[in-house]
This record gives sequence, structure tokens and C-alpha cells, in this order.
Amino acid sequence: MNFKHALLTAGLLASAAAHAQLVVGVSWSNFQEERWKTDEAAIKAELAKHGATYVSADAGGSPEKQLADVDGLIAKGAKALIVLAMDKDAIVPALAKAKQRNIPVIAYDRLIEQPGVYYITFDNKEVGRMQARGVFSVKPRGNYVMIKGSPTDPNADFLREGQQEVLDAAIKSGAIKIVGEEYTEGWKPEVAQKNMEQILTRNGNKVDAVVASNDGTAGGVVAALSARGISGVPVSGQDGDQAALNRVALGTQTVSVWKDARDLGREAADAAVDLASGKPVPGTTKWSGGEHKVQMDAKFLKPVPISRANLETVVKAGWITKDNLCRGVDAAKAPAACK
Repeated sequence: MNFKHALLTAGLLASAAAHAQLVVGVSWSNFQEERWKTDEAAIKAELAKHGATYVSADAGGSPEKQLADVDGLIAKGAKALIVLAMDKDAIVPALAKAKQRNIPVIAYDRLIEQPGVYYITFDNKEVGRMQARGVFSVKPRGNYVMIKGSPTDPNADFLREGQQEVLDAAIKSGAIKIVGEEYTEGWKPEVAQKNMEQILTRNGNKVDAVVASNDGTAGGVVAALSARGISGVPVSGQDGDQAALNRVALGTQTVSVWKDARDLGREAADAAVDLASGKPVPGTTKWSGGEHKVQMDAKFLKPVPISRANLETVVKAGWITKDNLCRGVDAAKAPAACK
């Protein structure tokens, strides 16, 4: 047993030593969403296990700065790049320099549809389906509003396609009428709130359901509804932000599709190490579902819809504490997770 343990220890040390000189550069679009800090912590921890070095840059929401950031990461010796793109098209010139140097690029969570780029994300069309199902199960008829993501992020359209699959039959039958549909520049909650306010004004506040594409935009929607004293309107989201999960417990948000950022971060870090070492990434599939049908190597993780019925899932997973989940919840109306 001791001999086996010694061999295992030696193997782990050898693996870490082999990657000791490996620098992985991570280019972040911004840290606007709560979840990105969680992703970052997971990537850093997993790279540390491999003995690899983490270097990063925050573009602060600027596509122009992100171009310079990628150059900077390469200059710091990055042998693999993980890129959360602010703008799917603006980032493309930065990839040429990486390609010249045979530096593998991982499109993290958001698609960069270019040959040779490795794409790792959750199944975003399924996330959209889960959002629409969550709202539709509560309100199968009425005036619907679609609050989409950023127009520069392909995920916005993947989500919208998934949502449409679920709602299409009811729209065609006339049971559902879409009375407002807007992109949300930069996924900014304040933009979503303004869009929702304008839609409410145009429709005389007659809105029955809102399919919002992430938790930040959902927060903007809920703020707009609350400001007009409107309650009981189902609202979707995604990411499992703590404020959103609290809204689910409170009953002001119907569903947040949870994409465990810790899993995505670990998977991306492992993929970066494998690709930089010339190894195949386990679980890779061939995928060409982007706008231009470019065939890419990809890996998709499975999301989980969180509603009042299964809030205990995120508590048991250590994603959120019971205290934070249940803050302000009326004991008489509390979901099971708060009792």
C-alpha cells in the first residue's frame, strides 16, 4: 500500500514538474457578473494543481482593451489562452498572433467562431429551453417579453433559439403574444431595466411573463416591475447569482438556470494544460452549430434549472448558504429549502 502511495505521489509530482513552466493566460471581458470571480477562482485552483502559472487581464468591458490584453498575455509567456470574449468579432485579430506562435486558444463560455479555437461552455440552447419552460409552466398564456443578452455575444442568440423552441407552438396558436423583445447591451442590468420600463409603458403595464436571459437582466426586470407595483409576473434568469437565488426564494424570480462555474473553470484549466501539452481533451466533441457553421472542437457541460422546488440543490452543493438564500423570506411563504 505504501509503495502504491509512493508511486502515486511521484506521479503527481512529476506531472506538476512537467507543467511548472506552463503559463496559462486568461483574458476576461469584465467582472460585471458575480459568477466570473467564481470561474476565476476555479481556474486558478485547478492550474495550481497542475503546477501551472495563472496570468490574467480584465478588459473592463472594452473590446479594444481586450485585444491589447491578449497581446500582453502572450508577451508574459502564455502557452495557452482562455478567452471570455467581450465581442465575438472584435477579438478575432488577437487570435492571429496566438496562431502564429502555436498557442492554443479556448473560447470560454462565449463562442469565438474560428477554426482551431477550442470551445468550452454549457449547452446554451438548453439553458434557453429551461428558462422558457420555467416561465411557461407558470404562465402558459398571455403577453410575453423577451429580454435578450448582448448583441455581441453569440450566447444571446443561442439562448433565444432555445426559448423559441419551447414557446413556438403557443405563439403560433395565439396563446402567447410577444409584446416586447430587446437585446441588452453588455448584459447590463440597468439597460435591461430601462428596456423593460419602456416595454411596460408601451403596453400599459399589461405584461404577464418575462423570459430574461441571465440573472443580471432578470434583476433589472424585477426592479422595473417593482417600481410600478407589479407583482406575480414570472421571470427567468441564469447563472445562479446569489441575489437571483434569493429572488427565487422570495418569489420574485421564477427560475435561475444554474451553470456551476466551478465545474466550467476546472474543465477549462484542464483543457488548457492538455492542449498546451499537445494532448487531446477528454470528452471533446465536434461541433458546428455557430452562425458560420465552422467545425470546432468543443465540450459542453449540463445546466440545472433552479426553482423554489429544488433550491436545496444549490445549498447542498455549497454554492450559497441557507442564510443568504433565505434572507428576507416570509416564514409563512418560505420554500422547503428555507424551513
